[in-house]
Amino acid sequence: MIDLYYWPTPNGHKITLFLEELVEQGHGLDYRIKPLDIGKGAQFEADFLRISPNNRMPAIVDHAPVDGGAPISVFESGAILLYLANKSGRFLGIPDGADKQTALRQRILVNEWLFWQMAGLGPMTGQYGHFHVYAPDDIAYAKERYRKEAERLLGVLDTQLGDRDFIAGSEYSIADMACYPWISPYQKAPLDLAPFANVRRWEAAIRARPGTQRAYALTKQVNPDAAKPLTDDQKRLLFGQGARQA
Repeated sequence: MIDLYYWPTPNGHKITLFLEELVEQGHGLDYRIKPLDIGKGAQFEADFLRISPNNRMPAIVDHAPVDGGAPISVFESGAILLYLANKSGRFLGIPDGADKQTALRQRILVNEWLFWQMAGLGPMTGQYGHFHVYAPDDIAYAKERYRKEAERLLGVLDTQLGDRDFIAGSEYSIADMACYPWISPYQKAPLDLAPFANVRRWEAAIRARPGTQRAYALTKQVNPDAAKPLTDDQKRLLFGQGARQA
């Protein structure tokens, strides 16, 4: 059994995309959601910090690791995706019947794009969203800076998708699961995807997958108030933490 500490954010969606895709394909790992209400500060509770010292979700605890030992906890969404992919042997971008050389090169390609998302697409799109949706002051420079960088990264992804169905080739992989929730996650400030035909085609294909629909349906179950604006107290919890709080 895997405990998933989750709240419906782009990083949270990455993990439910993986787990619900496994369910859809009949290769499910038993898991249960442990809702972590980040708007109420649950990420700062001592029990959770022992699992995720960076006070961020998602995080998991696997009570049945493959080595048969004590439960394993994993934090950081990219590390969780890698852990689950290696445990299940799924979504590593490796076609069935691939030889060792092909398998190695596909793993490298998937890892490259997974880390690209973690280091670039997620943080830059996140900053775009912060200054366009949540910042208390209208800072034109910051809004333009992060809009341009988000669009640059969309252009990089669009080029990568020019001759393939998914980011690493013909197989849906954890690289796609990592990137998909960060393409344009802010309804109040959507990014303009019109110039990126390959991204639009890829995004529509993933959105149509039953596993994706199952994953995103969890939003209303876990947080029925997801569509409501953040309160000032919630903003202080989410955006006002410094070294003393950490």
